[in-house]
Amino acid sequence: MTEVPVELGAVQETLLIPLLGRAQETQLGGKLLNDPKAVEIVARLQYDFEKWGTSARGACIRARLFDAQVQRFLAEHPEGTVVEIGAGLNTRYERLDNGEARWLEFDLPDSMELRRRFFEEDERRTLLSASATETGWMDAVAELPGPYCFVSEAVLIYLEPPDAERTVRTLAERFSGSRLIMDITPTGAVAAQARSPLMKVMSKSSWFRWTCDDVESLREHGLRVEQTISMSSLPKDIRRDLSLPMKTLFTLMPSALIDRMSGGYAIYRFALETPST
Repeated sequence: MTEVPVELGAVQETLLIPLLGRAQETQLGGKLLNDPKAVEIVARLQYDFEKWGTSARGACIRARLFDAQVQRFLAEHPEGTVVEIGAGLNTRYERLDNGEARWLEFDLPDSMELRRRFFEEDERRTLLSASATETGWMDAVAELPGPYCFVSEAVLIYLEPPDAERTVRTLAERFSGSRLIMDITPTGAVAAQARSPLMKVMSKSSWFRWTCDDVESLREHGLRVEQTISMSSLPKDIRRDLSLPMKTLFTLMPSALIDRMSGGYAIYRFALETPST
C-alpha cells in the first residue's frame, strides 16, 4: 500500500487530530463512532501520530454532536445541501449521506489536495479548493439546491476575529433562512490550549484565534441562536456510548466544573438572518 506524505500548513495540520481520534475510537471498538475510513487513512499517512497518544479520542464527542445536527437537517430537508466548511479529512458524508442530499466540501488547497487522495466527487458530492474568507465557494453553493446547512467543525475558530465575523456575516446576507452549525471558543477555551495535551505539542500558529464570550452579540452579524450544546449538556445517547472512564467522569463531575475545564466551549445551531445593520 502506497504511503501518502503529509505537507500541510500549521493550522491545516490540526485536521489530523480528529482523524486520529475517529481511527482510535474505531480500533478500540468504541460505540461513539465507527469510522473504518479513518483507520485506512491513518494507516497510509506518513506522519508521527504517536505524539498525541490516545487523547485525540475526545474529538469523537464533538463529531457526534455535529453529526446529530446534520442528521436533524437531513431529516427535515432530505434533498437539501450540506456545506462542509474546512472539510479536512472528515467522513461525515460516509457516515450520514442519505442518498438524496447534495454535499459541497471545501478546504484550502493543501488540505484539499490531501483529501482528494482518499475521496472522490460524484453527482451529489463536490470537492472544492477554497478559503473560507473568500466568497467564490459561496457562489458554488448558490448553484446547488437549498435549503442549506453550513457546518464549521473547528474551522472558523482558527480565523482572525475580523475575518471570522466578516465570513459569517456574508453567509447570513447571502443565505438567510439557512442553518449554520458551528463551535464557539470563549476566551477561556483559547487560553486553555496551553494545557491541552493535543495543542501544546503544536506550533502556537495553529491555535484558535477567534474568541466570543457573548454569543448573542453575533445577532448583529445575522446569527440567531437556536440551540446550544455545552460539554455538560451532552445528549443521553452520546453519554451512553462514552467509554467507561469518560462516562464516569461526565456522571460524577459537577456540570459547572465540566464547563470550566472545557473553557466554556460549546456547539451552536444558528439560524441565518439578514443582518439588521
